[in-house]
Amino acid sequence: MAPQTDATRPVSWTPDALALPSTMDSAVPAAPVARWPRVRHGVLLVLCAMYFIAYVDRVNVSVAAPLARKELGLTPTQLGFVFSAFAYPYAAMQVLGGWLSDRFGPRRVLAALSVVWALGTVLTGAAGGLASLLAVRVLVGVGEGGAFPAATRALAYWMPVRERGLAQGITHSAARLGGAVAPPVVLALATAYGWRQSFVVLGLASLGWTVLWLVSFRDRPELHGRVTPSELAEIGAPSRPPPGLGAARVRSGTPWGRIVRAMALVTFVDFCYGWSLWVFLTWLPSYLADARGFPLKKMALMAALPLLAGVIGDTLGGVVSDAIYKRTGRLRLARRSLLMIGLLGALAFMIPAIATTNAVAAVWGLSLAFFFLELTNAVLWTLPLDIAGEFAGTAGGIMNTGFGIAGMISPVVFGWLVERTGGYRASFVVSAVLLLAGAIASVAIDPTRKVSSAAPESVGPVPSEG
Repeated sequence: MAPQTDATRPVSWTPDALALPSTMDSAVPAAPVARWPRVRHGVLLVLCAMYFIAYVDRVNVSVAAPLARKELGLTPTQLGFVFSAFAYPYAAMQVLGGWLSDRFGPRRVLAALSVVWALGTVLTGAAGGLASLLAVRVLVGVGEGGAFPAATRALAYWMPVRERGLAQGITHSAARLGGAVAPPVVLALATAYGWRQSFVVLGLASLGWTVLWLVSFRDRPELHGRVTPSELAEIGAPSRPPPGLGAARVRSGTPWGRIVRAMALVTFVDFCYGWSLWVFLTWLPSYLADARGFPLKKMALMAALPLLAGVIGDTLGGVVSDAIYKRTGRLRLARRSLLMIGLLGALAFMIPAIATTNAVAAVWGLSLAFFFLELTNAVLWTLPLDIAGEFAGTAGGIMNTGFGIAGMISPVVFGWLVERTGGYRASFVVSAVLLLAGAIASVAIDPTRKVSSAAPESVGPVPSEG
């Protein structure tokens, strides 16, 4: 038998091929130049649609809150519990959803999760009181809890290193755009048909996305019929396998201890970031109506402005981080600098926004604060890809557990302080303190310290997807 050469040797590939080697902090590797559009960019657009719809379904309850609160007779503290009910299962599903997507692939896992949160959204329109409203929000949290880690796992296979910051920036910009669009859309639907009917319409939109996802996505690019060999080379994926077979895949055990240790500090920073984000997503409409005196229709516009600023911040954060990496080859600088600038910038604009007596100036100040806050988001979601490689779903779930825990606590504490103090300033001061803590912790994050693969359990071909 003739000896195998590099040209004839079978390819055994895992997403570690996409992970940065340990020396990447000093040099940027040569890579094929991507041409737009590519199939992976279509995958990115479908994921953007998911992030957009998920955030509409996440924010819609806070937008409808002024109407639902009166009809259901809820106090501010009870409303805070409704806002936070989403976050308990959301946090619990982070690691599980990420692990399931690592194990079974994001195609099936993300489709199942989207059906669950769509059902919860539809049933929100049937809530008859506090207990039923809490129950349906829990269902939405279960569905959305594993969605972002699963999407991160999808990107681990489909996006080369040099495009990861941009990919995370664009997808999370779509999420913020969904949050920004939610106030006028939900209020328009509620005005025309009632607040309950608005949830039915939005839930059906989520089911429509599920169909699109199953039709358009495959777990790995070499299994997608429209991906060319040149794009596979750009991504760093293996050549297309023979018909009926997938590429050889190494199945490794999940190194839980190493992932937890590597992601601990990132998780804390995500908690600090998430505390303020949950404030914007849950209490902003009520703050603008109660503390700033905006009427309902004008409140919808004013609530959308900070979230629109977040759309720009999300994209810009990922783009700038990638640009710093490409120019300097210093991955630590590319990730840390955006985290610190974002968190400190949010702090710098939040304090005067709350202190001013001018309602419009407060909205602009909060918009700038949210812009800077969102500069960090793409970087936070890129870190699991940088650090964990093939375990990016699990690592992303661990990281975003910090965000989920913030969601459990932040809306309730915020509402409790509003009720106890009769105003909103004390609640925002808590957010400011955590922004400072997150910025300080960001200094120690090192994305070049990789989580290595566990010992492989088995190697072999896997069936191609239908």
